[in-house]
Amino acid sequence: MLICGFRFNIIFLIGLGASLVGLCSCQSPESKQRKLQSTLRVHLENPYDRTERTQKVPIGRAEPVMINIDKMPFVTEENVKQAKVVETVGGFMISIQLDKHGTMMLEQYSSASHGKRFAIFSQFVMDPGGKTNFLRWLGAPKISARIGDGILNFTPDADREEALNIVLGLNNVARKVQKAITW
Repeated sequence: MLICGFRFNIIFLIGLGASLVGLCSCQSPESKQRKLQSTLRVHLENPYDRTERTQKVPIGRAEPVMINIDKMPFVTEENVKQAKVVETVGGFMISIQLDKHGTMMLEQYSSASHGKRFAIFSQFVMDPGGKTNFLRWLGAPKISARIGDGILNFTPDADREEALNIVLGLNNVARKVQKAITW
């Protein structure tokens, strides 16, 4: 009896490849949402400097206010432990819990810069397909006290849906960073 194993293996591989392509192309909305990512950059307001260390940025979309900031952010999305949208009287705000390094930097900058502002920038995606990126300065909260608990709260220049997508993207990045740290 003669069995042609080679022909069987090719047919088997073609069928296996087709089923894998079918499984990979069918993504649920939840899996697409897990792929959304957002960036976060927190800069400190600084006086104008003739060197290349500072730049003017517009805060707000309706009536932008120009402020000078330090180009180097002191907190990024890599320092985010958790982000959430918090309901407030008459609206909402974004609350960001930072990791140890971010908490230390936020405490240091907030205690040394009373009366200045933090300029907060984000790049985020609105649709799960990820075709449209939004780049926006979300706000510039004034520093009124030392922030020692590592929680940065601010009212963003964004609607609720945009804020939810920013928070979702930040939490996805935070999970990836935590997963990379724990090996």
